[in-house]
Amino acid sequence: MSDDFTVTTEYRPEYKKKSIRSFVIRSGRMTESQAKAFDSHWKNIGLSLFDGLIEQVALFGREAPLVVEIGFGMGDSLVDMAAADPGSDFIGIEVHPPGVGRLINRAGNEGLSNLKTYMADANDVLEDCIADASLARVQLYFPDPWHKKKHHKRRIVQPEFVAQLVRKLKPGGKIHMATDWENYAEHMLDVLQANPDISNDSPNGDYVTTPAWRPHTKFEARGERLGHGVWDLLFTKK
Repeated sequence: MSDDFTVTTEYRPEYKKKSIRSFVIRSGRMTESQAKAFDSHWKNIGLSLFDGLIEQVALFGREAPLVVEIGFGMGDSLVDMAAADPGSDFIGIEVHPPGVGRLINRAGNEGLSNLKTYMADANDVLEDCIADASLARVQLYFPDPWHKKKHHKRRIVQPEFVAQLVRKLKPGGKIHMATDWENYAEHMLDVLQANPDISNDSPNGDYVTTPAWRPHTKFEARGERLGHGVWDLLFTKK
């Protein structure tokens, strides 16, 4: 078994604003391959919050549907998604260095040119780096449910957050969320339904069948074995 490595100061998560966070930073220790990936691949795949507004053609060398995923965890599903859809460009946002290290290690080794990542707070990235009306889809899969009522204020899905996502979408763009906590699914549905600029893709006005673009994850499979449900929500900007 390889030793763990600690993230260097050069590759720490970036923040700008002081606010209630929807996450807590877990251990910054990572495997040798994840740590080495920062030296090998970050310069080609990593993005900095402090570089400001991105220009897609300059970043990816083309115009293509642009998808942003917030909180990609260990990154496997996002890498699989980018590999399966070479006609789209993907940007991941994550604050946990081991997950970012795993994503850039896989993306770099697999030679993916349509995937970049921030290691930063998503609210900062959305505000300072993503142009309004530029995204084809925003993805938020299995965010921390903060299941205790006193912690609900930490949930990332709040009216202001959804309004920010809507501003970043092109007309016809999609917001896709998924959770394995029914209470959080209900909360997500309430917040999304309250925004007048998006409409629910569900014919029943609630949840949708998992879209083909979202891979079935190990996390999800484990939950299913334990009897957990999964709720997908899909909304379209008017």
